[in-house]
This record gives sequence, C-alpha cells and structure tokens, in this order.
Amino acid sequence: MARTKSRFVCQECGYVASSWLGRCPECGGWNTLVEEAEVTAKASKSYLPANNEKLRPRTIASVAQTKVERLATGIREFDRVLGGGVVPGSLVLLGGTPGIGKSTILLDAGLRFGQQGIKVLYVSGEESEEQTAMRAVRLGGAQANDNLLILTATDLDAILAQANALKPQLLIIDSIQTMYNPELQTAAGSVGQVRECTAKLLQFAKSTGIAVLLIGHVTKDGTIAGPRLLEHMVDVVLQFEGDRSYSFRVLRALKNRFGSTSESGIFSMEAGGLQEVANPAGLFLEDRDGEAAGSVIGACMEGNRPIMAEFQALVAKTPYGMPRRTAVGF
Repeated sequence: MARTKSRFVCQECGYVASSWLGRCPECGGWNTLVEEAEVTAKASKSYLPANNEKLRPRTIASVAQTKVERLATGIREFDRVLGGGVVPGSLVLLGGTPGIGKSTILLDAGLRFGQQGIKVLYVSGEESEEQTAMRAVRLGGAQANDNLLILTATDLDAILAQANALKPQLLIIDSIQTMYNPELQTAAGSVGQVRECTAKLLQFAKSTGIAVLLIGHVTKDGTIAGPRLLEHMVDVVLQFEGDRSYSFRVLRALKNRFGSTSESGIFSMEAGGLQEVANPAGLFLEDRDGEAAGSVIGACMEGNRPIMAEFQALVAKTPYGMPRRTAVGF
C-alpha cells in the first residue's frame, strides 16, 4: 500500500520543502510554493527495453567521429530556427499563446516528415483523432500518408509503450500540460506532473534516439506554464509570437543546444495553414505608397535578419497642455 504525504514545490526553480514557505529560499520568489501529494511506493516497471550492458565512458574523439544527420522538415523557416532540422534524440519545447499556430506547424511538419518516409507518432491530449485528421486534410498531404500515426491519449506510460513498440523517428506531444504520470496522485497540468512527465520524455529521447517535440501552454505573462526547471531540462525552447488580429507570426529560439538563438522565422497564417514568408521586406512594403506623408522606411533586426518595415506617424492637435504619444501595432 502506497503512503501519501504532502510536500511543497517551487514553480520557478523546483525547490522542494516539507512545509509551506512564503518565499522560496532557492530563487527568492514570493508565493511560488505549491502543495503536491508525494507518493512513496515501489518503483513501477520501466517502459524502456532491458539493457544489461554496463555503463562505460567513451573518449570525446570517438564520439565526435559519429556523424549525426538532422531531420529536415522541409519548412525552411522552421528548419532555420532549429539550426538545420531536428536532431535525433533531442527534446524540443514549442510555446505560444492559444490559437497562434503551435499545433498547426507541428502537424504540418509531421505530414512533411511522413512524405519523406520518416515515421512520426502524433499524440494529442486535447483533440480526438477525427479532429486531428480534419486539420491534416486542411493542411494537405494527409492522403496516402501511412508514415504519420495519430493517437489520442493522456497516460504517458501508455504513450511511451506505444512509441517503444512502433519505433518512430519523431514523437510529437500536444500538449505537455495534458499528460499525466499514473505514479503521481496529482491532476494533469500541475507542477509535479509537468516536471515528471518531461523528465520521463527526456529519458526516453536520450535512451532511444527518438526526437520528441512538445507543445507547451503559456501564462498571462507570456512565459511557458510550469516550473522554470522545464526550460532547463529540454534541449531547444521555441517561442511562437504574434497578434491573433494579424496574420503574421514570428518563431524565435530562446534556447538551442544545437544551433544559434539569433535566428527567427516569419510565417503567415492562411486558409491552408501557416505559410513561409521568404521575403518579409517585400511583403511588408509591397502595398506602400511612396508619396504618403508621415511614413518612413526603417530597418529592424529579427535575430540575424534585417527586415525593412514601414513606420507611420499621425499627428493631431491636442487640447491638453502635454501631448500624448502612443504606439499601436508596433
């Protein structure tokens, strides 16, 4: 019989305390400790295949001779931000506000991988298999694509058992906040569940060489929901930004162990999904009237890419003593 007791975990740094504290002694954050139920029980059977070989260190020279082939999605803007493609055995986290296009771009990438003969397992904890298939049909490429497998589940042990049996080259989880570990007696999306599920996926990716892509929700402040430790555990952190009132989206790399964090990708949300914007300057300036007053062209940097954008100014008389200056849609 398992024994249950409470512990308090900091949402920012993962510090564990036996009693509640107003301020975390590790990171100094106020009101960041959340109560969790800690279960003491025998370790469950591992989902990983048995490996009786003893761990032995290897020289850096022998490891460096092994060539790693990245998995290119075919979406040039996405591959640029990743550093050339997805690295096998890596753990990638994609965050963004609701409706920004996180599920769309990863499902589109899964369809393109399937067309290349790469087996992909797409797991959704928020949509049924029929809903996922409807979105895939809208994106195109769903017909005669037997390499993209879709699954609706939230039990992480069952998902990893299926992935271990199917041996895909890529595993997509949509989203990490909907997954739960049966060993923990807490609700899905809690700090402990998100941390433990990510740790299991990290172990699975490193031991099998299967790349794992995670979708993460964000808070009101725009940060990825869950403990700050989550961003330290994964290899790559991508952020999808944009205003839902406009069609343009910007993909940035906040962390990348396999490439630069100075790259950015520009997308446009169309009826058929996200479309790449290869020439942002031409797109932003194509309808510009050269004789318009209060309009000027300026250059701004998006990562390593200089983008020519139009800045407009509107000046009106004010009855107040101090004029007001505001920026809209900058």
